[in-house]
Amino acid sequence: MKHKLTKAAASATIAGALLLAAPAVAQAYVPTSPDTVTVTVTANGPVPIDGFTPGASVTFTLVGRGVTGANIATANLPVTSASVIKTADSSGVATAVVTLPANPSGSYTVSATGPRASAGGGSGVNAGGAGGTALPATGVDSQSMMGIWIGGGALLAAGATVAVAAKVRRNRAETNS
Repeated sequence: MKHKLTKAAASATIAGALLLAAPAVAQAYVPTSPDTVTVTVTANGPVPIDGFTPGASVTFTLVGRGVTGANIATANLPVTSASVIKTADSSGVATAVVTLPANPSGSYTVSATGPRASAGGGSGVNAGGAGGTALPATGVDSQSMMGIWIGGGALLAAGATVAVAAKVRRNRAETNS
């Protein structure tokens, strides 16, 4: 009976640690703000997005399977992200060029973040094949909850350590008497 309790406590501790660690590892950076326009990319080519303040710096972030810093994606790699900064032209259009792999896998999105000229924003049309704007960001951002997840995991690990130490102390006391 004593060993079953110890094994159950150890299993629960390991399962809890895995549950806390998994969400942090599996997510790629996706920018969200009122000044962000997100476009789904289905083909290679330039991705022009309008509605920015002329001359403003616009950060384009490509998210998809195997994305690298050179805006090139490679199949069969985890979902990652890469960013590049472009300048909006005199009409408020900023353009980034995206190159997808020969056999793209999954979905690819480009988010453009920068000062918007108007609240209505632009159309976010992709000359390479698709377009549309994203829904507004609502709810809880997992990045803002990271401290809570880490703190909870540390408390769980500390509690498990104290429980195991107390159990070992009791077993040694019973053996010595």
